[in-house]
Amino acid sequence: MVYAQFKKLVFNQPVILSRDLAWGKLDSQILRNQLIRWQKKGLLIKLRRGMYILNESDRKLSPSRAFIAGQLYSPSYVSMEYALSSYGLIPERAADVTSITTRKTALFSNASGTFRYQHVKPSGFRGFLASRDEAGLPFFIAEPEKAVVDLLYLQLNKIKDCSAALFEEYFRLQNLDSLKPGKIMAYAKVFGSSKLMRVAKTLCAYMKEGR
Repeated sequence: MVYAQFKKLVFNQPVILSRDLAWGKLDSQILRNQLIRWQKKGLLIKLRRGMYILNESDRKLSPSRAFIAGQLYSPSYVSMEYALSSYGLIPERAADVTSITTRKTALFSNASGTFRYQHVKPSGFRGFLASRDEAGLPFFIAEPEKAVVDLLYLQLNKIKDCSAALFEEYFRLQNLDSLKPGKIMAYAKVFGSSKLMRVAKTLCAYMKEGR
């Protein structure tokens, strides 16, 4: 198959999975070799083994990093710094996309960026919403309160002194008046950590002071 035929076949697909390509009697190894050749020519961009997107000039849709994160490793939802940045709860734009998963911790790097996956137990895998990116592609993202709690939980071993400086200088949290303390405490409770509950309680007191 020539590239023009391939492009027409997958043009409407935001991501291309090699396992889904049915090319008649074409041997799977021949298929893999063809995909590798197109990748080397810059016609395809590899996201991970067996997953590709068309190059920018040939694709119909431009998937966001949030959408790609959900495709690379599932079940998962975008959280922590990437979600906090999206909500304006930290001042910086997150360089990496960090997601929460019930699977083992994982890391993927490709032309779209670095994608990190942090493991939590099933009871902590909640508090996320279905959303869509600018291209209309679906992804899951933590609620604002859950993104904060996920960050605190996965950084617990680094928290020594729970004071205003922790939230202002270390985590650089801002615009907290939009958060609901009750939801923060409820999400903290599902992790079954007394230390997390203390940190969450201190955060809620910090928010009440209008910091």
